[in-house]
Amino acid sequence: MPTVERVSGGRLLARTDGVRAVYADAFGGPPWREGPDRAERYLERLARDVARPGFTAALAAEGDTVLGWATAWTTPDPFPADRCHPSMAVALGEARTAAWLSGAREVDELAVATRARGAGLGARLLDAATADRADGRCWLLTSVAARTAVAFYEREGWTQATHPAPGGAGHAAFLGPRHPARTAAPRPL
Repeated sequence: MPTVERVSGGRLLARTDGVRAVYADAFGGPPWREGPDRAERYLERLARDVARPGFTAALAAEGDTVLGWATAWTTPDPFPADRCHPSMAVALGEARTAAWLSGAREVDELAVATRARGAGLGARLLDAATADRADGRCWLLTSVAARTAVAFYEREGWTQATHPAPGGAGHAAFLGPRHPARTAAPRPL
């Protein structure tokens, strides 16, 4: 039976071979199509990310084999202006972005090896990375083209708070199941 446990950044980094393999497997196919070079770049980014305020990690393993992981941290205030953050800020507006996302726990990555899917590891990893947040303010963003991921988050009680243009392009922010603003999230048109 695979174990899922919260781990320090150092313990996660000690498993780089397994993290690299799961990253390449989880994000190598559609819709991500990230090659092996992206797995290497992720490890470089992870080495920096472990120093972020509020960094949290969870690891799924069976013996020495890494089956998945999740990472999260505290979203800075002011709200970041890198990656997909600007489009989330525009979609939510300044007041909601500050109230709902800044200072909240941001789930950055969640990956499960293809061969380990369907056994509840993703849900266990997501819970391990977010359950201790007393105020429930957790969020994440994902590509709406990742229909399997979107459906997974919805099954786990996460609420889509931003709605990209119709047609399946763009990214969306999801609020965690205990996020106090979850019921105030705008619904799609």
